[in-house]
This record gives sequence, C-alpha cells and structure tokens, in this order.
Amino acid sequence: MKLSRIAAAVTTAALAPAVLLSSPAFATGTEAATSTNPPSSTAPDQAEPDPSGKDQQEQDRKTILAIIADPMASAYMKEAGHKAIADGPAAMRKFIETDQHRIRLDDYRVLIARLDHGAGPALKEGIQKVFRIHNVTLEELRHFYEVTQHELRDEDNTVDISRLVGTGGSAVREAAKKALKGTPADRADFLKTGRYLAQASDDTVELARIDEAWDGPILSEAISKLLNGSPSPAELRHFLEVTQHELRDQDNSVKIAQIIDGGGPELVKAGRAALKGTPADRVTFLATGQYEARDKDKKAQQENDKNKDKDNSKDKDQQGQNGSGSGSGSGSGSGSGNTVVTAHGGSGTTTGGNGSSLATTGAGDTALIAGGAGTALVAGAGLLLAARMRRDGSKG
Repeated sequence: MKLSRIAAAVTTAALAPAVLLSSPAFATGTEAATSTNPPSSTAPDQAEPDPSGKDQQEQDRKTILAIIADPMASAYMKEAGHKAIADGPAAMRKFIETDQHRIRLDDYRVLIARLDHGAGPALKEGIQKVFRIHNVTLEELRHFYEVTQHELRDEDNTVDISRLVGTGGSAVREAAKKALKGTPADRADFLKTGRYLAQASDDTVELARIDEAWDGPILSEAISKLLNGSPSPAELRHFLEVTQHELRDQDNSVKIAQIIDGGGPELVKAGRAALKGTPADRVTFLATGQYEARDKDKKAQQENDKNKDKDNSKDKDQQGQNGSGSGSGSGSGSGSGNTVVTAHGGSGTTTGGNGSSLATTGAGDTALIAGGAGTALVAGAGLLLAARMRRDGSKG
C-alpha cells in the first residue's frame, strides 16, 4: 500500500467522530430513542424504588409470622397478626411495636386465670396475688406462668401427699413417703399415677379381707370373680366404694327374709318394714331391730300365757264355788234332831245326820249362815218346848 493511501485512511478515521457529533440525527437522539428503543435503566428521568423500604416490610412480615406461629400465641394474637399483614406496612409496624405486647398481657391473664380451676390453696392464693399487682408487666405475668405456678403447685402436692401418708393403706404410705423425698416431678407423678397403683395394691388386700369376714354368698362370689380377673385400679376402687355396698344390701335382704319366715308378729312387722326401707334400715334391723322385735314378741307371749293362767284359775274357783253351794243346800235340808250348828268368828260347820260337814267362810256365805242359824234356833226351841212338856207331865 502506498503511503498516501494510509495517510488518507487515518485522516478519515480521525474526522469521523467529529462529523457524527455535529450531525442533526445525533443532536435529537433522545426523541429518536423513544420511538425506536426503550430508555436506558440509568436514564436520569426514571424513579428507582427504595431498596431499604422493601427490606423493612419483608422483615416485619416475617417477624409477625414468627409471633403468631409461637405455640403460646392465642387465636386473638393470630387473628390480629394476619390482619396487620393484610393492612400494610404501617399496620405491621404498629402490631410489632405495641399491639402484640398488649395482646400478650391479655393472653397471660387468661392463662393464669385458667390455672385456678383445680388449683390447691397455695396456687389459688398466688393467682389472686398476681392479679392484685397494679400495672403488672408482661415479664411479671410470664414469670408467674412459667416459674411461680409450678413452685406453688409443688407446695400443694406436698400437702396432699402428706395427708395420704396419714390415711392411706400400707402400699400408699410407702409410695407417698418416697415421693416426698423426691423431686417436684416425682411428687407430680405420684399424684397423677403412682398413688392409684399403690391404692390398687391396698384395695386388693382389703377385698380379700372383706371376703374372709363376710358370710353372704352374693358379695363373696362377686369378690372372687373380680380378684380372679385382671381389674384396673379404677375398677377395684369402684367396687370398694360402690359395688360392695350394693351387694351387701342384697345379702342383707336375703337374711331378713329368712329371719322373719315363721317369726312372731313384731318380728315379721319390723322385718317387712326394713325390706321396704333403705339399705341403712336393713343394716339396723340386722344389728339391733330384730332383737328388739324378738323381745316384744317374747313379752307378748309371756303376757298371753299369764292371762291364760288367770283364766284357768278363775274357772277352777268358779267350779269350787258351785260345789260349795250344793253341799250347803243338802245340809240345811236334812232336819234331823241331832243337827249341831257351831258359829265362831264368822265361820261355821254344819254337820248333817249322815255325818257330812261343810265349812263356810267369808262375807259371801253370810246368807247361808244366817239361814242355817235360823233353822237351828227353831229346832232348838222345839226341843226345849218338848222337854218342858215331858217334865210337866211327869209332875202331874
């Protein structure tokens, strides 16, 4: 290539930018780009969103989702959190800064109030005390719910277990003493399950003792059937507290029916009343009532026998009086001359011609004595008159 041509090419390349910059098409380049190409992202007239604002909204949204996902979050907390997310950045910021704390206070108050159900004396007093705190803080409520309530529960559990040591059977007492020496968890477990397992052991022993002492067939048969099975602690306790008393009453009813069969009137009357009454009435009848009724029947029988003896005695006396009247009549009717009447102190003996005698005594025989005396006097006067007449005749 010749040097003249190289120089011309270099000169043209050097002059090209200057020509382009001075052309009308480049001078109006902005308008041309609008009609043919999109604007550059770095064009000074485009508004770019604030990256820091978007990040804050996303962070608030995640914070609220974490709050309402907490197991302690109430339904009200979840509802308020979802509403704040739906209402936008300002609502989310307000929920995080103020609303969630107010809702937490209310939630803890509700949770603590629910603890009162089934609580012991120590826990109940603690609940009342925390509610009396003026302007109680969220931290105070949280500490009571997460820490203090458990301490107070253990106090109540200790008291309950101590009572079982004094009142329970041998198995319960041993298990209770062990729990008292253990941890709060040991005491809670004992009251939840351990006491019932120990009680089942004591109940089994008690049922065997009852079966040995009881002579009623219904209860004894039921106890044998229960113990030969695989009863749960609850079944054993229910049998001792409820079923055994029902079966005892059935056995008692059978005993009463046997007792009054062929009994006296008072015994039958008392027994029937007991059968129609309550289980306690039947127990009372067997313990004391039957014996009281038997005594009444015995006294009534004795009185009846006494009255019979009196009636028999009266009948004999009446028969004797009837015999005495007949003897008096025959004695006075024989008017023989050798009849002698002797009266002394209201009593007399009449001797008839045949040598028979009749003694009379008492006011009831007054008329008879008087009649006999009159007859004797008449007879005596006749004898005296006859004697005089004989003496006078002999003199003449």
